[in-house]
Amino acid sequence: MSENKEPMTIDIGAIIKMIWAKKMLFVKILPAVFILSCFYILSIPRYYTADTKMAPEMDNPLSGGTLGDIASTLGFNFGEMQTSDAITPLLYPNLMEDNKFVTDLFKINVESQDGNIKCNYYEYLKKYQKYPWWNIIKSFVSNLFTPKENKDAKKGGTGFDPYRLSRNDDNIAGAIRNKIKLNVDKKTGVISISTESQDPLISKTLADSVRNKLQDFITEYRTNKARTDLEYYRKLRDEAKLNYEKARRLYGSYADANSEVVLESYRAKQNDLENDMQLKYNNYTAMVTQYQAAKAKVQERTPAFTMLKGANVPIRPAGPKRMFFVIAMLLLTTIAISIYAIKDIIIKE
Repeated sequence: MSENKEPMTIDIGAIIKMIWAKKMLFVKILPAVFILSCFYILSIPRYYTADTKMAPEMDNPLSGGTLGDIASTLGFNFGEMQTSDAITPLLYPNLMEDNKFVTDLFKINVESQDGNIKCNYYEYLKKYQKYPWWNIIKSFVSNLFTPKENKDAKKGGTGFDPYRLSRNDDNIAGAIRNKIKLNVDKKTGVISISTESQDPLISKTLADSVRNKLQDFITEYRTNKARTDLEYYRKLRDEAKLNYEKARRLYGSYADANSEVVLESYRAKQNDLENDMQLKYNNYTAMVTQYQAAKAKVQERTPAFTMLKGANVPIRPAGPKRMFFVIAMLLLTTIAISIYAIKDIIIKE
């Protein structure tokens, strides 16, 4: 036998009265929250973001036919998976984990939008960054208890080893990683690069520099074997040319010295020298042909890049969202006080 339960009713009027009874809490707490929120959010420096997109030429993209079409709807690209490259575009974001790739960005020349800062990116991050006041205190306290850093690896010095960084250089490399986002679309292969900086012009400069650096890496990787072959055939061509010129001089000297000699033994030796010169000439022309083919192969392997979106100098800061933060804090505080005011009703229910 089921028991008859009375439906739960909510007395809106009673709730409003209870909240109104705590109006002094709102009067006291909300202004304090407003002031503290403003003080906190205004202490955080503003930053700007710039982004660029490019599409590199794929190496021997293969079509998967109907199966490839089905796979593409699921987020897979058969052309990507069947490429002959060991490093596919999907692995490009992992380059940000490599110290060599990141520390190469130290040398980028940057200039602030107002023109007051002109230096390389390393010095900009080291000397011209703004931080919240609590980070400055935290850094000061941390330095008191941190041993003196090793100065073995100095910025810009001879023998700089990106895989043996000093503590400061490692911190700056970590800051760069946090300011750069590199993503690759699995379906289209489009590479998106997003950068962040406290200056709008430097943010754009960094985006362009990362794109150029990535293009250089892709080009160097794609053409590595072809350039090695080109250097190999260049050496063979030069050696063949030296051998041919040596044989030609030897033949010419012998022919000039024995131009009036009619003995068959001299003529036989002259023919031998001429044949040797001709063989070396044929070898030289063959090496020239191979060298030219190797040069064409380097050009063939050099990928083309299409820039789909260039990096613009941002007009408005990307963050922090100061007004949104203050309003959100006031709203959360209002909700918290309201819940506190009607806690008796909540407990009874």
